[in-house]
Amino acid sequence: MVYAAGLDFGTSGARIAVIDRLQAIVVQHSIAYPATPGQHWGDRWLMALQQLLQAIPVSLRTDLQAISINGTSATVLLCDQEGIPLVAPLLYNDDAGKDYRFVLDGIAPSGSPVLSATSSLVKLLWWQATLPTGLYQQARYLMHQADWLACQLHGQPGLSDYHNALKLGYDVGHLNYPEWLSSWANLADLLPRVQAPGSVFGRVSPDACDRYGLPADCSVIAGTTDSIAAFLASGAQSPGEAVTSLGSTLVLKLLSTTRIDDERYGIYSHRLGDLWLVGGASNTGGRVLQQFFTNEDLQRLSPKIQSHQPSGLTYYPLTQPGERFPINDPTLPPQMEPRPEEPERFLHGLLEGMARIEAQGYQCLQDLGATSLTQVFSAGGGAHNPTWTTIRQQHLGVPTTTAKTTKAAFGTACLAQTGVGN
Repeated sequence: MVYAAGLDFGTSGARIAVIDRLQAIVVQHSIAYPATPGQHWGDRWLMALQQLLQAIPVSLRTDLQAISINGTSATVLLCDQEGIPLVAPLLYNDDAGKDYRFVLDGIAPSGSPVLSATSSLVKLLWWQATLPTGLYQQARYLMHQADWLACQLHGQPGLSDYHNALKLGYDVGHLNYPEWLSSWANLADLLPRVQAPGSVFGRVSPDACDRYGLPADCSVIAGTTDSIAAFLASGAQSPGEAVTSLGSTLVLKLLSTTRIDDERYGIYSHRLGDLWLVGGASNTGGRVLQQFFTNEDLQRLSPKIQSHQPSGLTYYPLTQPGERFPINDPTLPPQMEPRPEEPERFLHGLLEGMARIEAQGYQCLQDLGATSLTQVFSAGGGAHNPTWTTIRQQHLGVPTTTAKTTKAAFGTACLAQTGVGN
């Protein structure tokens, strides 16, 4: 028996899943990052990497055929020739370089993912502008979190995948760096070499074999971001299939044969082989419900709702004014009036309003040219509310089911398995 491992490095901890040929999980383990004051984030990730790999039983570890790693999008490190960080990493949500985002106006194309205060490219511009000249001159590689951790296994700094490289400016349509970026003096030489997620970076290095007890013939597979890994775990794989994340906000991701990018609605596409993962996010979602109901309230009231009958209420549930998708209006006010006396009817109106927004979101993607919706896999806390599922299916008009799982470690293990042809 041979196995594939996926490692998920999130914001507060890391996880591993090991699967067999049939994608059954044979090992899973998670740890929280140590909270040592002043400790370099890179050191925390290395400790987690060591502990997660050691959690695989030795008898199974010797049959490990492939490993892949996902990380948080736009978490980056500036490294020297050996791949050693020169300064502390900048995390995905770090906007220290927000003033340098405007350097890209008129250079990067409108709607590019780099035009964000937290993009990988903006972070690199900030380092270039603020680090002492002598220190910056030692830089050889800009590496994403997933790149750097994979490098600990294969030993070749400067390799990345096109999911992580999207916010660095990599052109996933033409599979190269655009001319405006590749000709940029003092930046282009630091850009990683980009491969397809699921392709082979190389074999585990002799040093990593000794350090982690891995077999020499184990392949290190190009990884992805945490959100894409969660999608890969869901079971959605054909054009028209989608995943709705019913968390604090409402996030839609649709597999399409056509690429869709529209900055008006915050829509952009990730490449998945020959397909495109088209996404949009609304400000509605569970955060609105939490304003009015506890989890116990939701469990008690939901079964009382006559889900096959309209509520008669036309809500647009938001916690505060402003929406971008499927309506682009930064001043759009919440609409949650009139409020009936019966709490279950009020809840019915809120759930129905969110279902209406979800359906409008998928319709927006299709109106822009995405593949027609055929099935929705549901993820997040709201996926386990059968009343909401019934209401949503009525508005969506397609089968709706709970996702097999959205554990990013499992999705990354599946990616690793694909990379070695299983």
